Amino acid sequence: MLINAVFQGGGVKGISLAGAVKAAEEHGTVFNRVAGTSSGAIVAALLAAGYSADEMKAVIEKTPLVKLLRRSPVFNIKWIGPAARIFLKKGLYSGEALEHWVRELLRAKGVRTFADLPPGKLRIIASDITNGRILVLPEDIKRFGINPSSLEVAKAIRMSTSIPYFFDPVMLRLDSALAKGKTFSQQFVFVVDGALLSNLPLWLFDEPVNEREAKTIPTVGFQMVGRTGTETKVSYIRGPLTMLQAIFDTMLSAHDERYIEQENRYRTIKIPTLGIRTAQFNISPEQSNLLYASGVQAGEAFFHKWSITSYQQQYSKYQLMKNTMYAMK
Repeated sequence: MLINAVFQGGGVKGISLAGAVKAAEEHGTVFNRVAGTSSGAIVAALLAAGYSADEMKAVIEKTPLVKLLRRSPVFNIKWIGPAARIFLKKGLYSGEALEHWVRELLRAKGVRTFADLPPGKLRIIASDITNGRILVLPEDIKRFGINPSSLEVAKAIRMSTSIPYFFDPVMLRLDSALAKGKTFSQQFVFVVDGALLSNLPLWLFDEPVNEREAKTIPTVGFQMVGRTGTETKVSYIRGPLTMLQAIFDTMLSAHDERYIEQENRYRTIKIPTLGIRTAQFNISPEQSNLLYASGVQAGEAFFHKWSITSYQQQYSKYQLMKNTMYAMK
C-alpha cells in the first residue's frame, strides 16, 4: 500500500512517530512522499533518506537528547544566564548540535542536500517571521535567492525545529540581487519552528477531486495527542521559563486541532504521548520506550481498520465540500 505521510511536530514526543511508522511498515505500507514539521520533519527526512522504523528507534536509544541542548557555560548562571542568552541570541539554546546530529544521520545514508533525494520526496515546514509567512522547503527557499536543490536537508530541519525562544532562530541573508537597496539589517530573514503556522500540514499533498481521483495516493497524518487524545492538559505558570514551556506546548499541540477534528480524523493517526512535554529533553529510556510503544499501538489500531475505499469516499466528500465553499465566496 502506497501512502503520502505528514508528521506533526512535538519535540521529544516525536519518538512516538517512529513507533507509528513501525506499525505502518508491518501493514505493508510504502511511503511515497513525506513531510513534517519540527520533530516530525526529522522523522520525515529519515524516512526519505531510507531509514526504517527499527533504525530510527536504534538511533534514538543511543542518543541522549539532552546533549542536543548546548550553550556557553556563561549562560548557565541561574536566572541571569538564560535571560541574557534570550536577549542576545533570541533563544535559550543553540540549534547547532541538533543540526549536526541530523546531518550525520543523513550523511550515513548518502543524503546531504535535497538534490540527493527524488524530486518532491520530502517537504519541510518552517515559519518566516520576518515576512510573516509559511515556508514549504525546499521550494520556498528560492524567495531568498537560494537554489532549492542546494539547500542542506539538515539546515531545513534546523529551521523547522527552532522553537521560538527555546532554540535560536535561523538567520538567512538575501542574495545580492534581492538585497540591493536594503539596509544591512533588512537583508536578513529570521526563520523559526514551522509549528508556529502549521504543525500538521495535511494539505501539502492534497489533489483536486476529478476523473483521476481513483489514482490519488492517500495522505495519512501522524498526530501526537494527550494521554487519551481527549483530555486537556493544564500548564501551571510559575515563572518566565514555565511560561515559555506552556507557550511551546500550546503552539505545537493546539494550532491545527480544529482543522484535524472537523475534516481529517479519517486520515489521522492519533498517538497518545503519555503526558510527556515537548521540551522534556531529559526523558528517561523507559519513557522513550513507552512513547515508541504508544506509537506502535496507535498505528496498529489505525491501519487494522483502514481501507483505501473508505479513504477515497471520505476524501471526495470533504474535497467537494471545500470546492463548494470556495465557489460560494
